Amino acid sequence: MNQRYYSLDVFRGATVALMILVNNPGSWSHIYAPLEHATWHGCTPTDLVFPFFLFAVGNAMAFVMPRFEQAGPAVFWKKVIKRTVLIFAIGLLLNWSPFVRWDGEHIAGKPWANVRIFGVLQRIALCYFFASVIVYYAKAKGAFVISAVLLLAYWFICLVAGAPGDPYSLSGWFGTPVDLKIIGLTHIYKGEGVPFDPEGPMSTMAAVVQVIFGFFVGQYVQQKGKTYEMLSNLFVAGLVLFFTGYCWDMVFPVNKKIWTSSYVLYTTGLAIMILGTLIYLIEFKGKKGKWSRFFDVFGKNPLFIFVLSGFLPRLTAMFRWVDHVTPEGKKVYTSFFPWFYEHVCKNIATDLRIGSLFYALCMITFFWLIVYILDKKKIYVKV
Repeated sequence: MNQRYYSLDVFRGATVALMILVNNPGSWSHIYAPLEHATWHGCTPTDLVFPFFLFAVGNAMAFVMPRFEQAGPAVFWKKVIKRTVLIFAIGLLLNWSPFVRWDGEHIAGKPWANVRIFGVLQRIALCYFFASVIVYYAKAKGAFVISAVLLLAYWFICLVAGAPGDPYSLSGWFGTPVDLKIIGLTHIYKGEGVPFDPEGPMSTMAAVVQVIFGFFVGQYVQQKGKTYEMLSNLFVAGLVLFFTGYCWDMVFPVNKKIWTSSYVLYTTGLAIMILGTLIYLIEFKGKKGKWSRFFDVFGKNPLFIFVLSGFLPRLTAMFRWVDHVTPEGKKVYTSFFPWFYEHVCKNIATDLRIGSLFYALCMITFFWLIVYILDKKKIYVKV
């Protein structure tokens, strides 16, 4: 990316770093409230990570779309389909990895029948695909109209097709029965205690708009250049979207897990204002240095390091050893990352949340070293 838009690299990298932080606590039972997702309605700092990443995908799209338009439809479809399939497949393989598991004292295969089909990367792939097609063929004005229609249509469908009197609840949301028919019971997420997939097909409708909004901002920044008019308009747009999403929350709650339309506007507004702040600090005031460099290297290999941060702990878990034996004679196994948390991080304070957070910070440092080395060697893994 051109140095002129270095702030976009920093924004994307900071989003990836925060994603690693919230996805890798030492213990899921000991987490500070801001690092947890909202139970259902509402929005915590953690709930900003995924929409910010989709927003950043849209930013990047704004820089490649002119090349697609010049190259023609054949090149556009080849590139977009290839990237969509690759990202979706990587996400699917990540869910399946490491393809084997410990079954007592023996290693057994991880059956395909129980693999979750959708997930974070799969949503990124689908949102990228549909946003790219909409922007390429409808252009900016058409994409804006389609975005408005998608957000309003999703609200209408949720209200009309959901459970009467409680259409936005876990049990009342219309999308779960549809997702179950598309995905199947054994392939759907069950982390809420019931079959429900927060990255399933039905809630993807509104998430596509997150990428389109990111495209609008990336395109606008390019067109206007480094001017105070551009910067002030960004803050106005961010405030308008944030306030609109906040008001919409009164009738259509802000909710990440079903990716409501109000959530799209609310989080996009925040993303624009944070990006605007970074542009002001970096592009206008030249306030860059070690802090921006730290996030910058994450932004240069975002998908690679996200996948590695999910895959490596699973892989190393296969190489285990006996940590201790219970008084009943039962062997308790551990592997590198759990051992590090239990024997190092967990013991640094009586408040277990501190140890859990310290572990997450160590994970960020570890993965930062990897992307830093890759950057020094000019190795960038592109999908």
